[in-house]
Amino acid sequence: MPGTFEPLPGGGAAVALDAVEISIIRSLAVQMMELIGPGPAEDASGDPLAELFAEGPSEPPSDPVLRRLFPDAYGDPGSTPRAREAEEDREYSAEFRRYTENDLRAGKRDNALAVIRSLDGLLPAGEGRTVLELSPAESRRWLGALNDLRLAIGSRLEIGDEDDSDLLFHLPDEDPRKPMVMAYLWLGGLQETLVATLMP
Repeated sequence: MPGTFEPLPGGGAAVALDAVEISIIRSLAVQMMELIGPGPAEDASGDPLAELFAEGPSEPPSDPVLRRLFPDAYGDPGSTPRAREAEEDREYSAEFRRYTENDLRAGKRDNALAVIRSLDGLLPAGEGRTVLELSPAESRRWLGALNDLRLAIGSRLEIGDEDDSDLLFHLPDEDPRKPMVMAYLWLGGLQETLVATLMP
């Protein structure tokens, strides 16, 4: 899919999307919101002070996609630390997660919702493409959402490094992962061109 972001005069970015592309991005953003789940505010008492100091989870998520989106803050996943260091890293990561994950989840939900709302605001253009124009702030939200979507899809495809993504280019068409790979590569192109529009 050929959609690429281009800079707008005065800041922001624009991209021409067709109905299928709009549907794919919107569907992925909705799935991201469902995966991340509701925020603590939806279960809270309505006391803003209590919400401010609400503690989040201390254990890493069990879902590999959520683990990729919310990794441990301490420890190197590629190293083999000594037992004492590993235990300290787990304790520090649990403490960090307890006080940051709720906010991180809220930010990712907000980014996905911004994508959904901006796509819902597009006027249908029949068979052709519709131009989506984003302000600088909306562009940054889109960039965050595109990054999260690529991380999620990459995790489902078990992409660990650049070598893995190279293999995906050569998948046969009958491979059931092919549609997900195509979405992953297309979102990467969108993300790359959006980054370029935001660079001074």
